[in-house]
Parts: sequence; structure tokens; C-alpha cells
Amino acid sequence: MTMKDMLDGLPELNSPYALTSEQIEAYRRDGHTMLRGVAADHEVQAYRTVISGLVRESNDQTKPLHERDTYGKAFIQIINLWRKSEAVKRFVLAERFGRIAAELMGVDAVRVYHDQALFKEPGGGHTPWHQDQIYWPMDTDKTITLWMPLVPITEAVGSMTFASESHRKGLIDRIEISDESHKTLAQYIEGKGFKLVNYGGMAAGDATFHGGWTLHAAPGNPTDTMREVMTIIYYADGTKVAEPKSSAQRNDLNAYFPGQKPGEEAGTDLNPIVYRRQ
Repeated sequence: MTMKDMLDGLPELNSPYALTSEQIEAYRRDGHTMLRGVAADHEVQAYRTVISGLVRESNDQTKPLHERDTYGKAFIQIINLWRKSEAVKRFVLAERFGRIAAELMGVDAVRVYHDQALFKEPGGGHTPWHQDQIYWPMDTDKTITLWMPLVPITEAVGSMTFASESHRKGLIDRIEISDESHKTLAQYIEGKGFKLVNYGGMAAGDATFHGGWTLHAAPGNPTDTMREVMTIIYYADGTKVAEPKSSAQRNDLNAYFPGQKPGEEAGTDLNPIVYRRQ
């Protein structure tokens, strides 16, 4: 089969997903939401084969689980798969997903920051409490992450756990994902009395969306099957590059906005617009 034949056989993922006003309101109030059937089962399965195969090829983790640190135990992480495969590119740059991101945030257009596969191995550890946006050199609160399982996940594995309304606090702490972040932010969450929400089991093609400042964590994987998840991070078109406040942000600036400087409009060939409201 040629590459063209394979691409011709993949679903386009451009048809719109009808959001309700209640879903939009809930996202803006809580900083997260879960949407059923963002991709149909046959659509997910068509892309899962390519994505999971690419993750296996790209994974250079050789240490057994018990020898890794907390971050290493949390998941196999492969970033920007869309740059490695024309098939994955069609998934990551899908207009349907970008439109949902734009409508939830209430913006006219969105760009991709980057994608990342997050595969939690059998027996894999928990993902500590954190805020995604501490890593991102962007001067905006209009950022959002799609988190979509490519296989059904049971309640035992579950979705991520979100601290509702925590996004309203903006930056809480620059601490990176670690045992320290888990302990410090858990104490902060308890002190503020945020409501914790875990959406439980999810079907392949369901998706959660959460804001860049929304506190979240994820349980470990007590099952004997891989938790295969694909994520895509979006930001509002027109966002400016921020002055990096940490080495992590400097690294991200070089990796995802190469050649750009603080104050410039964020966007390179790595950050295509995937949806613009007509």
C-alpha cells in the first residue's frame, strides 16, 4: 500500500462536533470538561494503529519501571508525532478538534502548540499534581489541552483528576512535575477547598479538555494493558511570546517557537492554525 492509499483510507475528522451552551459554560466555569464521542470508534481505530506504532518506534526508554523517577514512571511521552507522520498530521491538525478548542475558549482561531502521546504502561505510576502552563512561554490564559484515549480506559485507570475552578488562580507555583509538586499542590488544593472531579472510565474517542492553568493529576495504571492517550495543546491565534521565566520555558521557546523573541506574535511552521471561525 502506498502512502497516498493509506492517507486516502483515513477519516478526515473535519466535520463539526456540536457543543452545547451548557458544555461551554461548564468548561469556562470549571476549567475542564469531558465530551463523549469526539471521535467515532472507527475514526480512532484508523489512527490508533499509526500512532501506537510510532510511539513504539520513538520510545527510547530502556530503564525498567522500578528504576525510574516519578516522572519517568508516569508515562511514555513522545512529542510532536505530527512532524514524523503524514497520517498523524491529519489527526493532530484536525479541524474538528481545533474548532472545539476555539469554541470552549471563546476565540476566533487556534494554533497547535504541540502534540504528545502519553502512554501509561501496565503498572505505571501516578502523574503528580501540576499546571501545564508553567512550561509554556505564552502571554495568555487562552490555552487548552485535548486528552483523548485511543483505547477504552476503565474506571480503575480513569481520566485525569481536575481541581475545578483552579484555573481562575492563574500561576500558582512554578514547581515542575515531581513528588514535590504533588505534595505542595495537594496541600494547596485542600486549603482552597477545590472540588475534585475524575470522569472515570472513558471510551476510545471520548476526550477531556482542560485549561493551561487548571490543576490536574492522574492515577497510576493498575491494569495489565497500556493506557494509550493522545494529547494536543492549542492556544489562541494572536498570542504573544512571553519572556521565559524559567529554564523549562526557555527550553520550550527554543523547541516550539524557534527563532522567536518575547513580544512577537507566537507562531512558526510548528504552530499551524487548525481552525478559524468564518
